[in-house]
Amino acid sequence: MVNIGDLIFQLIMLLFILGIIMAIILVVRSSIKNKADSQRIEQKLDKVIKLLEREKHE
Repeated sequence: MVNIGDLIFQLIMLLFILGIIMAIILVVRSSIKNKADSQRIEQKLDKVIKLLEREKHE
């Protein structure tokens, strides 16, 4: 015979483990996205710096 408390505990632990795995996946995905965004921002800043340097020399 299975105790209801044991089933509830097992279900909660399973959800907890799945939650940890999902949190790790979300952190990795967001860090990859932030890295791509920062590279794009760096490229835009480089363009602005070049334009300002060109303007300064004229």
